[in-house]
Amino acid sequence: MAEAQAAGEALPDIRLSPLERLKAILGGSAGNLVEWYDWFAYASFSLYFAKVFFPKGDQTAQLLQTAAVFAVGFVARPIGAWLMGVYADRAGRRAALTLSVALMCFGSLLVALTPGYAAIGAAAPVVLTGARLIQGLSLGGEYGASATYMSEMAGKARRGFWSSFQFTTLIMGQLSALAVLLVLQQVMPKAALEAWGWRVPFVIGALLAVVVFWIRLGLAETHSFVNAKAEGAGRSTTLLLFTRHPRESLTIFGLTAGGSLGFYAFTTYMQKFLVNTTGFSKDVASQISAASLVVFLLCQPLVGWLGDHVGRKRLLTAAFGLGAIITYPLMSTLAGTSNAALALLLACLALVTLSGYTAVNAVVKAELFPTHIRALGVALPYALANAVFGGAAEYVALWLKQAGFESGFYIYVSVIMAVACVVAATMRDTQAHSLIKED
Repeated sequence: MAEAQAAGEALPDIRLSPLERLKAILGGSAGNLVEWYDWFAYASFSLYFAKVFFPKGDQTAQLLQTAAVFAVGFVARPIGAWLMGVYADRAGRRAALTLSVALMCFGSLLVALTPGYAAIGAAAPVVLTGARLIQGLSLGGEYGASATYMSEMAGKARRGFWSSFQFTTLIMGQLSALAVLLVLQQVMPKAALEAWGWRVPFVIGALLAVVVFWIRLGLAETHSFVNAKAEGAGRSTTLLLFTRHPRESLTIFGLTAGGSLGFYAFTTYMQKFLVNTTGFSKDVASQISAASLVVFLLCQPLVGWLGDHVGRKRLLTAAFGLGAIITYPLMSTLAGTSNAALALLLACLALVTLSGYTAVNAVVKAELFPTHIRALGVALPYALANAVFGGAAEYVALWLKQAGFESGFYIYVSVIMAVACVVAATMRDTQAHSLIKED
């Protein structure tokens, strides 16, 4: 350890200036934005390309099949979280962030270039599924690496505020995908958009990923990682994660179950719900979704700042508790309204409530683990819960709708949020007992 410090490998006393901290946060979050843009482009444009890959059946059946492929991508996310989490803990946060965006670029390009069912038959949905698996591997690693990087780069006093940009850029990625959709809806004939225009966002995503790849090559490594390596901290392994940190892993799983299910119910599925259940046109549904996401995005830094002052544990408990109470009446009202303004108001209410989780989720999870296993600890339980609850959200909702019990989905979301509320209320207060030592 003394030799490492003498060589300048350990930097325990160095603190970032506000400008340096801002540069690191923006540099780390730029790739997060592009990764999530690529991921959500699939959900945003599935209304248009569903019949290209799955031509048989009515609209609900086609959407059900594309939702199944969407869920398949989540199956790969725990694998990506495991591989990239171990890699980030051993090789560095920067190395993992660079690799994850390269994989996302390849997956997006594959979706953009794959011919439809009419051209290559059953191979089309097979290749589409393969592309989603690659994107799932990428995103599984991205979340843990970016959440860890941004939490370690954020100072103690404003850690909730700075780390909230991890989810801010996530929403910006989803919003960017919707913005591209809205623009294409205005400038392209509907027939052209359904025939080939839906490929455009995936080309854009692949090109942006190339740019971010080079940006991430120039990122600075976190002091937490450098110090841990210099001190000879233990190696990151899955066995170590679940034997030494079982409670922390289960806590992340429980929080993510409620947060992920709520997020996909109120964002990606909401667009389809407004078309397929409420009866709005695709254009109006997209506009409502985009406007609600803008409100959601603006909430993140504010709620992250609030978490620094009132406590992150209290914020989580309140968000899940209120979410469990309002979901059923809110979704029931949405299902029966024809008023776009009311639909927007209700969608915003759901997302503002969920902000109590999304704004602080990265820092809460990062603060639970020591440096040498932090990226894996954040990524793997999160990805497992996402695969079970988030990735299957649309499929469960559409399946229950097809079965004639659509309100069952509202109950399902409420129950899982109630469980997450209990987890939040009984967890350790990470703000008072954070394992991120560097400021």
